[in-house]
Amino acid sequence: MSALAIMFIAMGVADITRRLTQRLWLSVVTAPTVIVGCAALAALSRFGDLMLLAIAAAASVAWVVLGARAERTGEHELTPLVVFGVAVALLLVLSGLGSDVGGLAQRWFTWVGLDGIDGVDADRLLMIIGVVLLQVVTGNQLVRLVLGAVGAVKPVGEPQPSDRLKGGRLLGPMERLLILGLGLAGQIMAVTAVIAAKSIIRFPEISAQKARENGHMSIDIGIGDVVEYFLVGSFASWIVALGGLALAQ
Repeated sequence: MSALAIMFIAMGVADITRRLTQRLWLSVVTAPTVIVGCAALAALSRFGDLMLLAIAAAASVAWVVLGARAERTGEHELTPLVVFGVAVALLLVLSGLGSDVGGLAQRWFTWVGLDGIDGVDADRLLMIIGVVLLQVVTGNQLVRLVLGAVGAVKPVGEPQPSDRLKGGRLLGPMERLLILGLGLAGQIMAVTAVIAAKSIIRFPEISAQKARENGHMSIDIGIGDVVEYFLVGSFASWIVALGGLALAQ
């Protein structure tokens, strides 16, 4: 599944680039450039590899462009989600066409001694890198698109339920990375503790929001919006983390 891992890396780097530079064209160029670079380092040059990488490149560019449009207009949030889901499904179904990681990537993997770690090979390491990057900015984008698709967020510039729950864009990636790390370490019970802790931490904020609403204070976002945002966003975030964990395993 090296092509799928490379697609995650390309999307992750492209999304980080867009957040850092606010230049859409640079992110669009970054995605296929990363794919070409990773393919060269991993010596993925067979016909099957090229076909899978072409799917990954097209999906990465479409993801960046459609995701930026959905965020800007608040419309068509399902379109980039469908592109992402179809691309993942295709690359999984057709993964038998791809070859194992080789070239400089494989030689580096052997040189640093990672091949001595039980259960870890160059292909799995590539997937781990991909799913780690997936948890950062791309994970936030996936969650936001799901929230937008159910009407839990508004277009950019309008009052948002997230205004009442501070730190979500930072806590989300931290939570997903923690779940991924604990899962890879085999600490599944600790993952459930992280999920439970999030609800406990957010409860005072939601309760305070409820008190303000009961006090008839003038607010743009009601408690129902905040609860919907929290529940849908949390479940979407956990699915991204656990999906990445399943692929990395």
